[in-house]
Amino acid sequence: MSFTDIILFPFYVLIFHLIFSVRRKRINDPILKKYHKQGFWIKVFSSIAFTIFFAYLTTGDSTSLYFPEGQHLYELILKDPAKNIHLLFGPGSNYDEIFLKDSYNSGYFRLESNFIISRLVAILAFFTLGKYLLINLCFSMISYSGVWRLYRFFYEHYPQLHKKLAIAIIYLPTFIFWSSGILKDPICTGMLGWMTYSLYCIFEKRQSIIKNLVIAFLAAYILYIVKVYIIISYLPFYALYLVLSNIQRVKNTFVKIAAGVAIVIFCIIGLFALADKLTEELGNFALDKIAESVKTQQTNFINMSDQAESSFSLGVEYDGSVISLLKMTPAAIAATFFRPYLWESKKISTFLSSLESLALILLTLYVFFKAGPLKFFRTLFTNSMVFFCFFYSVIFAIFVGATTLNFGTLVRYKVPCLPFYIIALFLIWEAAIIAKKNTQKATLLVETELN
Repeated sequence: MSFTDIILFPFYVLIFHLIFSVRRKRINDPILKKYHKQGFWIKVFSSIAFTIFFAYLTTGDSTSLYFPEGQHLYELILKDPAKNIHLLFGPGSNYDEIFLKDSYNSGYFRLESNFIISRLVAILAFFTLGKYLLINLCFSMISYSGVWRLYRFFYEHYPQLHKKLAIAIIYLPTFIFWSSGILKDPICTGMLGWMTYSLYCIFEKRQSIIKNLVIAFLAAYILYIVKVYIIISYLPFYALYLVLSNIQRVKNTFVKIAAGVAIVIFCIIGLFALADKLTEELGNFALDKIAESVKTQQTNFINMSDQAESSFSLGVEYDGSVISLLKMTPAAIAATFFRPYLWESKKISTFLSSLESLALILLTLYVFFKAGPLKFFRTLFTNSMVFFCFFYSVIFAIFVGATTLNFGTLVRYKVPCLPFYIIALFLIWEAAIIAKKNTQKATLLVETELN
């Protein structure tokens, strides 16, 4: 981070402030106005924290891969635009590695998911003079543009829960920090929010259908390139949410049950078909290769465990079979949501993450016992929004927890599912409160009639 970064940063903040202020003026709801403004400033300061963390306290893909290679690509184009501009538009697999700034990064751009981030850095460099802090701010704002729409999606369904929704989306430390700089996570969180709200506008609000179709398609396509398993985890359960929401309006019980069973079967088949279709080129998450892929990823982390301070074990023996993968599922889910534990923290960053994991454990236990097992699972399977949020986050957690045996990586990878899991818990909690109030009212009514 240079002196130029520090001098220019307030001007770029002012530009984004003006852009978001224009958007805020269109909001009539004072509650939304408040959270929109707070969320913006939180993201501004988190981009500063992200920059300091990676520039001075640690190393990672942000400063060793995406930024230096993107900046180098930007400099190559400046040096000879006519000759090198084509480097921005070709696929990563065709990128001539002679142009790499660091030969250590050889092979990384064969994956389009890596090259697209450095390509975006190069494009943004033309507007930011290639400054690290300023590009981090841009990534943070891209994320926030979608994160805000994710908040709007839930707020428009549950306005009375605006504080809890803000905790799950706008104030959540891990979600804020890891989506505030040059990484894949800001793009994923931003696109997930855009896709969610656009699909909501199409299928529920029925507004600006063509525009929202385009937005949803572009967001889904970018997610497909950057992290395909988000799409695999998300789409089946969002589709199921839409259908179940409409089924709840049907009064005939037999029709409800029959339609529900048919939909579940259809969605299971669809999940398998979608996973094979979306990943036939990438292979890592194709159903006939999942076990092999998990085994490969785990082996890689185990081989690096001597050098990686934050490596850990799931505590479940894995032999590469699908049965073994199923046995490992509970440990993978627990690792994604609840680890690192406090005693597993060896770095300050891991310790902060472990505090959030502890809070999530306590929240899960509190909601489970507050609602009671029966009410907890009944709400889980009868409330379409809870069903969508919970099972999307759980399937996502399996993908991440089964393949990531390093806390530093796990903390980043689990970011896209955390808000959904927390919101599912809050909705179950709210359902339990409403049920208790209804019971108390009914009891009071009976006592009044008896008296």
